[in-house]
Amino acid sequence: MTQTAFNTLPLSAAMLANLESLGYASMTPIQAQSLPVILKGKDLIAQAKTGSGKTAAFGIGLLNPINPRFFGCQALVMCPTRELADQVAKEIRRLARAEDNIKVLTLCGGVPFGPQIGSLEHGAHIIVGTPGRIQQHLSKGTLKLDGLNTLVLDEADRMLDMGFYDSIADIIGQTPKRRQTLLFSATYPEGIQQLASTFLRDPATVKVEALHDDTQIEQIFYEIAPNQRLDAVVRVLNHFQPVSCVAFCFTKQQVQDVVDHLGAKGISAVALHGDLEQRDRDQVLTLFANRSTSVLVATDVAARGLDIDALDMVLNVELARDAENHIHRIGRTGRAGEKGLAVSLVSPAESHRARAIEELQDGALNWQQYDELSSKGGAKLLAPMTTLCIASGRKDKLRPGDILGALTGEAGLPGKQVGKIAIFDFQAYVAVERDVAKQALERLNKGKIKGKSLRVRIV
Repeated sequence: MTQTAFNTLPLSAAMLANLESLGYASMTPIQAQSLPVILKGKDLIAQAKTGSGKTAAFGIGLLNPINPRFFGCQALVMCPTRELADQVAKEIRRLARAEDNIKVLTLCGGVPFGPQIGSLEHGAHIIVGTPGRIQQHLSKGTLKLDGLNTLVLDEADRMLDMGFYDSIADIIGQTPKRRQTLLFSATYPEGIQQLASTFLRDPATVKVEALHDDTQIEQIFYEIAPNQRLDAVVRVLNHFQPVSCVAFCFTKQQVQDVVDHLGAKGISAVALHGDLEQRDRDQVLTLFANRSTSVLVATDVAARGLDIDALDMVLNVELARDAENHIHRIGRTGRAGEKGLAVSLVSPAESHRARAIEELQDGALNWQQYDELSSKGGAKLLAPMTTLCIASGRKDKLRPGDILGALTGEAGLPGKQVGKIAIFDFQAYVAVERDVAKQALERLNKGKIKGKSLRVRIV
């Protein structure tokens, strides 16, 4: 029996059976190194990137001591963004299937406060949320942490980047001294050391190499003059023609400049940064996930915790400030056995950053000639799908099947021309193949969904 089999751990038979049914064959390196420590109740600092299996590591760990009969908060997971919190809560719910009636609740900003208070009154075993909203509930007395066993700080480096140190410190100050604290971070800046030395007791440290297999991700670096940067982005996209690309920038202004420049060149791109309202953020992520736009231009913080399947390419509009963050950025492509491409634009002033990446990777970088990129427009980067927005959502009990039925029912569109459907509280999005978008819009506007005429528009 290998040491990476889950049944080498002191887990219940029900949990082991559930892991098998979820397709967890053996532990990933982060799980194999951290779970024995977590299950002993020790504090932990784990350096691991998104996609390493860390959520299951702390998810299995925090479920172990939960008492299903006590309906107070026994585990708290703090995340930098609502998207990551939703993703983490979903994974913990899957892992909790082995136990009867474990309630997992998300508490994030950007959504109404009232329903969250109602849910808290009914009691929840596990809370997953963002620091700002958790802090609000604590100050109003709607959340109590006196029964807490396990505290998890997920993607702690990003929470610090977003200015959450004081909020985190305030929240931890309201938890019992006798708790287990698990800190997960992709990088290990000074702020993390400060957090760890202040709030963790004699933690074990686990580090999983975040370097990517060269056969999985091809990296290409181009040296450019600073005034070439925007045109270089267009040239790279036209040359490689990715179906889906995340382009990383430093500032919100740079994100906007890139999106405006791409739009002027006929390339469909959307912006993702910290100033977006939650509704706009939902829309942007939906358009990218359902393939209605090919290029997502984002700041590092805004893109943290995105769950993007099969990303063709990562484009570093400017090199990351530190080498570990570069590794983190490019790790979003080449997942799940697929090949990925990471292209970086480097001006002479960034050459020290390139050297740091070279040192971390312990190998020469693949520099290529900028002039060899084809400058021709090529086929425009037109996304294969178009998104329709329906003015109704979860609160109106709208379900994906209702939308699919309205589109494909009697003499409607073939099901294969309908893509992903995403339903939010007050609106829903459905992707359809680009060439049938007008037909789909007409059908939904003339017909009825769940017996009602609803307003529908093309996004």
